[in-house]
Amino acid sequence: MLTKAEKTTQFILEQVGSYFNKHGYTGTSMSAITQATGLTKGAIYGNFKDKEDLAVQAFNYNIRRAMKILADKMTMEADGLTRLKEITRFFRKYYAAEKLHGGCPMINVGIDSLNHNNTLYKRVVEVMNKLIQNIADIIEEAKKEGTIKPEIDSAKYANKIYAQIQGGIFITSMLKDESHLSEMMTHVDQMIDSEMIV
Repeated sequence: MLTKAEKTTQFILEQVGSYFNKHGYTGTSMSAITQATGLTKGAIYGNFKDKEDLAVQAFNYNIRRAMKILADKMTMEADGLTRLKEITRFFRKYYAAEKLHGGCPMINVGIDSLNHNNTLYKRVVEVMNKLIQNIADIIEEAKKEGTIKPEIDSAKYANKIYAQIQGGIFITSMLKDESHLSEMMTHVDQMIDSEMIV
């Protein structure tokens, strides 16, 4: 059961998460935040230390929301290879789902924060490293199960898979054509089948 303060925090993040994602840290004013939430500055700052704290928590909220379906699938699937293939299935539909929320939070906040907000930038890098490590862990699991070649460098292939995912998202977002992301996921599947599977 959430406390009143926790409910208010959740409400604020739900209302401003997409706005931060679309407009970035510098493009999101306190007046826009108060307008989106219907709350005063005092009420906002009663739940967040400052605008930067709100931006970081909004990014965290957006990532959890964006990855929820994949995270749920990861807990449902039993073996490593199936979980690895589930990643590409998920990202085939990612652009259409995230377009409603202003696009991919990793790309939006990563680029926006790179030269403007070191705290946000560090958080994006932390999440990126965690996502890559999660892929590496799945590859390691599949190796132990005997479905992925034992000589495969899990960290190297996790980086390759994640780079192709983000590259596909970027091109699709810029050209507003999700076929690019779909084709990249097909390429990742082919790489798994031709290079990684025993």
